[in-house]
Amino acid sequence: MHNPTHFTIFVAIKSSPSSGPPIGKHYKITVMSQATTPAFLYGVSVEGENFTDRKQETHRLKMNFENGLNVILISPRRMGKTSLVKHVAQVVDKERLQIVYMDIYDCRSEYDFYNKFAEAMMAQTGTKIEHVLDNIRQFLTRISPKIAINPDPSTEYSFSLGITPKEYSPEEILSLPERMAERIGKHIVVCIDEFQQVGEWQDSLTIQKRMRGVWQHQKHASYCLFGSRQHMMNQLFQNKRMPFYQFGEPNYLQPISTEDWIPFIQSKFSQKALTIDSAYVRRICDTVGNQSSYVQQLAWNVMLNTTDEVNEQSLQAGINDLLIQCTPLFMEQTGNLTSFQLNMLRAIVDGQHTQWTSQAVLTKYQLGTKSNIAKMKKMMIERDFIVSTDQGLFLSDPIMGLWLKQRNHWQFG
Repeated sequence: MHNPTHFTIFVAIKSSPSSGPPIGKHYKITVMSQATTPAFLYGVSVEGENFTDRKQETHRLKMNFENGLNVILISPRRMGKTSLVKHVAQVVDKERLQIVYMDIYDCRSEYDFYNKFAEAMMAQTGTKIEHVLDNIRQFLTRISPKIAINPDPSTEYSFSLGITPKEYSPEEILSLPERMAERIGKHIVVCIDEFQQVGEWQDSLTIQKRMRGVWQHQKHASYCLFGSRQHMMNQLFQNKRMPFYQFGEPNYLQPISTEDWIPFIQSKFSQKALTIDSAYVRRICDTVGNQSSYVQQLAWNVMLNTTDEVNEQSLQAGINDLLIQCTPLFMEQTGNLTSFQLNMLRAIVDGQHTQWTSQAVLTKYQLGTKSNIAKMKKMMIERDFIVSTDQGLFLSDPIMGLWLKQRNHWQFG
């Protein structure tokens, strides 16, 4: 791998676009130019050399897939669920298994889902357009798909099925994995990302009953259902009154340990002719609560602010860049919160995690009445602002905590 090229740019800052001479301060920005994949990837699923650790989780998930067990994978956002599932899909016994992956985040209704479900089944059990068309002719004979040949060589074609209740019932679509598995002579594992969306559809309970009713009887297909809204996933799979209760083995994905991040991050810096002491890697991990996507994003920011070796200045610059990058999202997320709700977040940042209904806490943090706490807690958990643990309430997003500290200079009595 080639070493990076460093460009140093001096920027003069004016007080305003129309003002006179610069204030007099110059800022040095060091930019690394390299015609290769970035050292750290975040915000997308990662694979290959960008995938780190997860050896135990990989082994467990691989064994479950290969033995036909249904799996429920739950964790907060930014922990790497999608990357783990896609990694396992690459290492299973492909002579015996066919993995079908779909992300249903943009599905807003039952038949949105059935179309995406069927399209994934048709496309991922075939390697060429001829195979896809053959699948459609054999398993979806009552529709006329729309197919577009793309000029982009990375995507040879796209197609849509346009399935409606007139052509196929839900049960017929949900039966596709079993029927197709019997035809191709392989066990099919259907991996559905952002599965919590099912809980937001109209008449969701009926839809869930249909899914469970069909899938639980299949012998040649199994399912890996995962999502990032932990509260909703728990409601779908851990509530005894819900159709998917005990549908599969629950797996709660834990953060990758700092000890595993240290050699990974140090090797990435070394590839760019830079060095980072393990103490700074620990600081990166601690700052973001070991959340995988944030670890990679902060490590990349620190790298961009490093000339030769990471120091306190480059670490703090990286953290500041991360806060700037997250500000638009956090402003949107908190924009509609009431003063009481914001005060609850601020109280958590201030170290308050329990005893929310005590008069001392209510008064100190200006939280309103005792009856207000239960409603606030429920809403904040449902919207993924906070999580409830044995140790009390905590922010779901550690960077939001830093952002609140930086942005708000509150003082509680």
